[in-house]
Amino acid sequence: MKFLFDLGGVFFDWDPHYFYKDVFTNKKDRENFLNNICNDEWNIKQDAGRLIKDAEIDLIKNFPDYKDKIKLYYKNHHKMFRKIFQNSVNILNKLKDKKYKCYVLSNWSWETFNGMNRKYPFLNKFDGIIISGKEKLVKPDLQIYKLAIDRFNLTPEETVFIDDKKENIEAANKLGFLTIHLTDPEIINQEINRFI
Repeated sequence: MKFLFDLGGVFFDWDPHYFYKDVFTNKKDRENFLNNICNDEWNIKQDAGRLIKDAEIDLIKNFPDYKDKIKLYYKNHHKMFRKIFQNSVNILNKLKDKKYKCYVLSNWSWETFNGMNRKYPFLNKFDGIIISGKEKLVKPDLQIYKLAIDRFNLTPEETVFIDDKKENIEAANKLGFLTIHLTDPEIINQEINRFI
């Protein structure tokens, strides 16, 4: 058995609201900004490889009044982590102690991910990492899963894919992966123990 992990929502408790709550004093203004301006649809384009400077230029053209707040988004990306899910780090350590191969398949801007392994050393325990921004492919596109299969020599029927997003799990299921839809990182231990 091999294990293929997502990072956000599995290892990292990341949410732009954690940072922007100190930028916007009004909750409705903050929600409007993160739902309609610097939103998931915009952010996923950087996860797919668009450069941050290009993303900012495009958005500022449409929302010039928010220029300063838009520029804060990626500059403060690491302040959007509330914590690391320690249970996930513990299970990774346990799997590695038992000699299981563990890999990463994550949607993440390469510009903000590059160098993360120095700040979060547990990332060095993985046997391989695929970051969408570097590959210019994002989940749930089946091509990025196929890239992981080829690069890491995975047999989907013998690989457990762990992700917090339903659409990513559904894509993995189409290719035959065993899956854990992790809606609560606190129970990752019992979920993974079903496979080992």
